[in-house]
Amino acid sequence: MKLYYLQGACSFAVHTALNEIGAEFEIEKVDKDSKKTEAGADFREINPLGYVPALELDDGNILIEAPAILQYLADANPEAGLAPANATLERTRLQQYLNFTASEFHKAFAPFFSGKEMSVEEREAAVAKVAVRLDYIESLLADGREYLLGSNFTVADTYTYTVATWTGPTRIGLDRWPAVKAYVARISSRPSVRNAMVAEGLTSS
Repeated sequence: MKLYYLQGACSFAVHTALNEIGAEFEIEKVDKDSKKTEAGADFREINPLGYVPALELDDGNILIEAPAILQYLADANPEAGLAPANATLERTRLQQYLNFTASEFHKAFAPFFSGKEMSVEEREAAVAKVAVRLDYIESLLADGREYLLGSNFTVADTYTYTVATWTGPTRIGLDRWPAVKAYVARISSRPSVRNAMVAEGLTSS
């Protein structure tokens, strides 16, 4: 398999999941502006929409959209325990959290990564929008659970964790959300996450 990624982007969630299942795979970085891969290919020929992640399977099929890829990997590798069984309430909760992260939490960060400078008022509005989503995640974790679905780490956590880390470069921080801050720290210590960070050049060790 080959994962097309952008450093620290939502593709990091897929990178983490691939590590969790012990997959054999390559990674190839995509330039956000030129849409070229490290090998010089036009990424839009791989994903016409032009954004990561894209996962090329061993048979040549290309999967896009993080929630779909994450569930595919979890279902194809049930021994990893990254998703509850289909047709269960727990699986529906996992889909709920994946969809929330994709449609609400992830998208709330769009103004920070648009390449356009925000006014003070625009930034305040953008931070407020992110804060509402963080308030929700804080409320989920307030009962002391380790992960979104309880004690089991799932693909929903790989995605929510990845987006939560964007509070760093955007200077939002997590001090207002202690449960989320502890959640991020806990997941940051997982070998799958550390290895992905090293591979993407986000840390040296």
